[in-house]
Amino acid sequence: MEVILLERVKYLGEMGAVVSVKPGYARNFLIPRHKALRATDANTKLFESRKAELKAESVAKLGKAQEVHAIIDKNFITIIGQAGEDGKLFGSVSPRDVAENISKTFNQNIVHNEVILEKPIKYIGIHEIHIALHSDLHATIYVNVARTASEAEDSKKVFLTPPASKKSSSEE
Repeated sequence: MEVILLERVKYLGEMGAVVSVKPGYARNFLIPRHKALRATDANTKLFESRKAELKAESVAKLGKAQEVHAIIDKNFITIIGQAGEDGKLFGSVSPRDVAENISKTFNQNIVHNEVILEKPIKYIGIHEIHIALHSDLHATIYVNVARTASEAEDSKKVFLTPPASKKSSSEE
């Protein structure tokens, strides 16, 4: 199925590109999320008439994403959870938990779909997570999972403390 992309889509192309995708991907993902239109003559004319408007929207979204990036990038959030003696959580930390915590902590609207998490977090510690704020912009945030607030502070201090140099440790 041929579609016209209304915005940049990773692995497919830039705005305005006519690409061939599987019908299910177009019907179930691209078209309902307003990322593409079917490539018909009428839709091509519609796209050409709205091209400037769509580019302006994309620039505005990127500007908003850059503002959020400046606030949350390289920052920490803390999630308190119950865990066993071995540090394994009773349950896990999901993208939804991370998004809600970022939204509360930094007063920024982050949706769980923007949180890139290959697998749920199941152990206490500090985990590096990427947030897809825009198709061209990602932020990195550190998620500090701990049993208590004091344990979270201790692990953050250890994480932020630079390791001792090998020269000074060998001299002792």
